Amino acid sequence: MALSNSQYDQLMRAYEKKQLDNEHLLRDHYARAGSCIPELSELDDAISSFSIKQARLLLDGDMSALEKLKVQVHKLSARKKELLVSNGFPEDYLELHYSCPDCKDTGYIGMDKCHCFQKAIVDLLYMQSNLQEALDKENFSTCSLKYYSSNHIDPLTGRSSLEAMKTALNTCHEFVDTFSEEFHNILLYGDTGVGKTFLSHCIAKEIMDASYSVIYFSASRLFDLLAQNTFGKKEEQDTDTLEHIYGCDLLIIDDLGTELSNSFTISQLFVCLNERILRKKSTIISTNLALEDIKSIYSERIFSRVSSSYTMLRLTGDDIRIQKKLLNMGGTKDVTP
Repeated sequence: MALSNSQYDQLMRAYEKKQLDNEHLLRDHYARAGSCIPELSELDDAISSFSIKQARLLLDGDMSALEKLKVQVHKLSARKKELLVSNGFPEDYLELHYSCPDCKDTGYIGMDKCHCFQKAIVDLLYMQSNLQEALDKENFSTCSLKYYSSNHIDPLTGRSSLEAMKTALNTCHEFVDTFSEEFHNILLYGDTGVGKTFLSHCIAKEIMDASYSVIYFSASRLFDLLAQNTFGKKEEQDTDTLEHIYGCDLLIIDDLGTELSNSFTISQLFVCLNERILRKKSTIISTNLALEDIKSIYSERIFSRVSSSYTMLRLTGDDIRIQKKLLNMGGTKDVTP
């Protein structure tokens, strides 16, 4: 996955700040230690003078100059450490200290991204996804099937809510497992409170942990942003946000149908979905609307796009939030969906 230019620049600015902070801290250490131990500056001057002298000898062909320089620098550096310790400072007080010693706070080891840079990418993606807190509680490891009954039969499909959820879980796992090689979209629709948003969160966590970019919006928030970028004042417009919406690896649109629907939202939804399909960027939509409602509210053109490019998963059953409340009233607590 490639970060956008703005995301990459944001991370690199953070590394540049770390490097500047390290250098600033080192200068402070030199000032503090130097005020207590005047001999330190004399040792630094001696190291500098001897280094220049040996460099000249090396240029004149004295091949032993480099080894003599190493010996002398080691000796003078050892003396500096002795002075520091005897005056109550750590022996490495005058050395640069790094948040990540492996890359020395550059983000790279050679041409490869350091492990700390990979973690910074994931942290940034979590922050920008609008999902950071939710995913700690809602992920595949906390998913439970106990709220889905084999006796609750969907009159439209003839399948039980348990069977439908098992199918949806398998599809979601496959979506995650093949994300890097295959382009897929998912429409989660059906009854209220049966785990549609939960499943999208499960997928989001796995995708972001693999360092792909995920952005989550409620439908109303998404259309508010699109309206701001269309009708807002120039200084209020944010082209980076628009590019993230169109270009992030996974866009999650939650609760489609709760926004105020009009000609603008319908046209913007088509542009968004169509642009992401053209870019082969995956999208997950969750909605309580029936397929017929999607067609009537958002036009035949949008419904055609969704039906031809999305895996449609219908979930049914009793509202899990109500089931949880009933369980908690009975003294049983549960954090799973």
